[in-house]
Amino acid sequence: MSLKNWGLLFLLSAIWGGSFFFNGVLVQQLEPLTITFGRTLLAAIALNIVIVAQGQRMPTQLAIWGAFAVMGLLNNMIPFSLIAFGQKSIDSGLASIFNATMPLFSVMLGHFFTSDEKLTWNKLLGVVLGIIGVIVLIGPQALQSIGAQTIGQLAVLGAAFSYAVAAIFGRRFRGLPPLIPAAGMLTCSALLSLPFAVFMDRFYTVTPTAATIWAMLGLAIVSTAVAYILYFTILSSAGATNISLVTLLIPLTALVLGVLFLDETITTALMIGMLLIFSGLLAVDGRVFRRT
Repeated sequence: MSLKNWGLLFLLSAIWGGSFFFNGVLVQQLEPLTITFGRTLLAAIALNIVIVAQGQRMPTQLAIWGAFAVMGLLNNMIPFSLIAFGQKSIDSGLASIFNATMPLFSVMLGHFFTSDEKLTWNKLLGVVLGIIGVIVLIGPQALQSIGAQTIGQLAVLGAAFSYAVAAIFGRRFRGLPPLIPAAGMLTCSALLSLPFAVFMDRFYTVTPTAATIWAMLGLAIVSTAVAYILYFTILSSAGATNISLVTLLIPLTALVLGVLFLDETITTALMIGMLLIFSGLLAVDGRVFRRT
């Protein structure tokens, strides 16, 4: 990847890191499908406003909108709902560990379903090192609850797999301005999740608190609308395997931001975890190994 894409990947990881916090607030009052609907609706509105303001137009071909709908299912409705459901029974740290398995799925799927992202030992080693690094960062105490809330854990693992499939599927949007597939995907996600939020969750019976409203706005505008502009920018130029690395960086950036802005301390686990994750990223990138 280019230095620009690495910078965008770190920025995306910082933005997406906040989604686990926002979800943690929202699941206290809202049901998973309601969270998905609110998140995608507000994000879609924001992106469509930007598109109109910039003078761009959404495509009109049914085939493209069909692809947007599939992408919305794989990259939004299914994983958003599964993660929100999972976080009702497991904490954010453990959820981020299971979410960090996405690159492993992406590497495997990329090998079988793409012509230019074949599995290599460097990639496999990099993903394994990255996942170990995430576990070290979160701490062994997070692993103590594995098996205690199996359904919640499987839900987040399913979300990671769905994200990986979406990264492969989303390659077809190369050549489109990043705003277009992001807005189309989120618009379809909002429409698809609406009937479930109405008839299953009955979201209209809930009176949200101020904390819920602010968390929803943060999740929708920052961790969804802005994030997916970055997502499609990276995906179009760096590929599915590289975009999947963001899940390894999310826990790392969260801890680094805590050190920089919240006066948290640098621990041995933080240093070892960072070293493992960066070693994994270098292995997946491959350039260092090609030069030796």
